Amino acid sequence: MAETTGNTSDISATGDGAPDSTPRKSSWRYIGPGIVVAATGVGAGDLVATLIAGSNFGYTLLWAAILGCLVKISLAEAAGRWHLSTGRTLFDGWASLGRWTTWFFAVYAVVWGFVYGAAAMSSSALPLQALFPDVMDLKWWGVATGLVGLVFVWFNKYAVFEKVMTVLVGVMFVVTVYLAIRVTPNIGDAFAGLLPVLPDEKDSILNTLGLIGGVGGTITLAAYGYWVNAKGWTNTGWMKIMRLDNRVAYATTGIFVIAMLIVGAELLHAANIAIASGDKGLIQLGDILEREYGTATAKFFLIGFLATSFTSLIGVWHGVSLMFADFVARYRKREQATGEEVASGERERSWPFRAYLLWLTFPPIVLLFQGEPFRLIIIYGVLGAAFMPFLALTLIWLLNSSRTPSQWRSGLVSNGMLAIAGLLFLVLCVKQIWNQPWSEFF
Repeated sequence: MAETTGNTSDISATGDGAPDSTPRKSSWRYIGPGIVVAATGVGAGDLVATLIAGSNFGYTLLWAAILGCLVKISLAEAAGRWHLSTGRTLFDGWASLGRWTTWFFAVYAVVWGFVYGAAAMSSSALPLQALFPDVMDLKWWGVATGLVGLVFVWFNKYAVFEKVMTVLVGVMFVVTVYLAIRVTPNIGDAFAGLLPVLPDEKDSILNTLGLIGGVGGTITLAAYGYWVNAKGWTNTGWMKIMRLDNRVAYATTGIFVIAMLIVGAELLHAANIAIASGDKGLIQLGDILEREYGTATAKFFLIGFLATSFTSLIGVWHGVSLMFADFVARYRKREQATGEEVASGERERSWPFRAYLLWLTFPPIVLLFQGEPFRLIIIYGVLGAAFMPFLALTLIWLLNSSRTPSQWRSGLVSNGMLAIAGLLFLVLCVKQIWNQPWSEFF
């Protein structure tokens, strides 16, 4: 039987007197997978995107950042609901829609994992080099973070992984909220930013859609159902807790987003300071914080930057490896995936799980030293843009079909939010593909 969480007073019994792994009522102490998905989904690039939005538009797009969190709540809830209501994994659901889903995921997992591995290691290396500039070169810091992530995920099961992620989220929370308070937010302007108004700028609609869709995770939203199962939540008795957990996840994400938008609006927008996109923008922010508030605040921020980047690294190392292990199991047709099997930790010890861990770690090291190959980056950008509409639209398909028990199919609100998400990410996907330099590709 799957592991349970909490004490036995909250566990009900089945008709034959055997313990049932479902709680009688929702409880905050069960929260866990949501913290993991929030920590993994909010990376350094997300924080920079929010900072830039605050820098360019002040509080004008605060409503868009919050709407983005609501969209992600609907997607993660749908993924978790599929796992709990059917007893089947998300990849099992995708495979039932046709072989095309298998091919899409296979190519995505290989190309995306290769490029993302290098990006995650570089992102984690930047704050370490800023904190310890004389210890080693940036590339070697990147190698070190990748190896630490590999060893940690390889030798620890979900329970330890969740505890470490929770501690790191706590660090992220304290740092981002401290910075938001430190820059003294204008409460009146912040409340005005809750009104859905577009900036009076060129391409303001696309910029707004990008902010809505860009914060809070991509493939990690699909991994949420796997973490739900790994927690020991395996049936519909855990549905209320899963939904509470999911709301906590994106409330946490919302706090991160709002805090960084406040920093962008107050510290950068007011002084007309521009920062670079990408992870290096946070290093620039660290320099600005040092000038404005002193070395201690800058170092404190860099620690938060490190926590943000490293949670994304180990979150992907764990969550996407679980998905890849499930993909291989489906392909080989040698086992049936159930919540109990996932929760038992068997998949975390399987050779496909560890093979993908190695793929995320060692081949990308080459990119750290040789640079990223141009054509591969274009393919990576297209696949990454296509994944979110793929996720949203397949969830609509799965959760409105006979594959899902009737009482757990999507209702009007869920379908509406999933449809909005699907349309949003489809527009962003087309924009991303359109903007690729295809003439240089051939």
